[in-house]
Amino acid sequence: RASLDRLDDRIATAHERIEAGRENGEHGYAALNLPNRTDPDEIRAAVDQIAHPVDTVLVAGIGGSALGAATLAEAVETDADVVALDNVDPAATRHLLESTALDRAALVAVSRSGTTVETLANVQVVRGAFENAGVDWTDRTLVVTGEAGPLRRLADANDLPALAVPDGVPGRFGALSAVGLAPIALAGGDIEAILAGGAAGEDALAGGCFECPAYAYGAVSYALAQRGATVSAMVPYAEALESFGEWYAQLWAESLGKDGVGQVPQRALGATDQHSQLQCYRDGPRSTMVTTVRPRERPDLSVPEPDDPDLDHLAGTELGEILDLECAATTASLTATDRPVVRVEIDRVDARGIGELLYGFEAACVMAGELFEVNAFDQPAVEWGKDATRALLRGEETDSTRAIEERESLWIE
Repeated sequence: RASLDRLDDRIATAHERIEAGRENGEHGYAALNLPNRTDPDEIRAAVDQIAHPVDTVLVAGIGGSALGAATLAEAVETDADVVALDNVDPAATRHLLESTALDRAALVAVSRSGTTVETLANVQVVRGAFENAGVDWTDRTLVVTGEAGPLRRLADANDLPALAVPDGVPGRFGALSAVGLAPIALAGGDIEAILAGGAAGEDALAGGCFECPAYAYGAVSYALAQRGATVSAMVPYAEALESFGEWYAQLWAESLGKDGVGQVPQRALGATDQHSQLQCYRDGPRSTMVTTVRPRERPDLSVPEPDDPDLDHLAGTELGEILDLECAATTASLTATDRPVVRVEIDRVDARGIGELLYGFEAACVMAGELFEVNAFDQPAVEWGKDATRALLRGEETDSTRAIEERESLWIE
């Protein structure tokens, strides 16, 4: 608490910077305006142009162009399955397409630049699968992209419904825009409730650490990193939040891992990884900050009465009750050895809850970036890899391809 007290003036100053950035629509800061900037009617109008019925929504994107939709899809009730094509593993992609009824599927292609290699490759593969199945791919494809580039040209040439990636919003901050919401709307999810949750998070922004949960999380992360907590383990206690852990990992790593500072994100799932990773968190290097996330309300599922006296402790219990006790046990285990734990709670895992959760962590990340004094909105290391991949595919010689060719390796066969 004393560390946070000492940071309070810096947090107030950072809040003023964030608010100025939001007001002026500056790059990155504009993302925190999305709950009230995103037009759900515009998204639904585009989605309505897709041929129905739709049982499966395939999202061709990578990183922020897919993880937001995947996170929302796990937490929100939908009529159709939402599956992210966010890799170019041929075995997995072949299996997915062969097991999907393509005449009842839709494709959402997401890329701001429209030049992302993995996304473009998967769009072409899915398009080919549609054609081989005798399905008109133009009736079942929606594009979310920028004003120019190959995806925009594809949409214009084939009269595809298209939505814009919002200006000033890095991909990993775009879950509450058409980037994350279009696949959910196409699957029949309640995008208005998601945005309402985000708006509740926006309303909670305040200048002081002790008045704003989002800023408190960013400040605690920074303060603990200064004390050696260079790893941030995200441990949700709800399987519907497993993809949230992946989304968080990208947000935290890509936004804050710069200039030799930041935290390395670690993904886990309670209570599954309580039986494995907890060993290292509790007794390993003192380098990890653990965050648990739990809903206050869960569905009920009773444990049947056991007939073994050694199982009497399970009598009259619910699975949700056990999971909450597991979360409490994790916290107690860590605090007993002076390991730092942050507990985040939401009302329930639903459309509103996930909207508020995502917005809160975006605001926390922006605050942490201000305190770490890094640009939370660029990603130079990621761009290096993307540029190198494109150059290799084109057979071009660049500084990055020469670095790849000249690297030293030790092979053991």
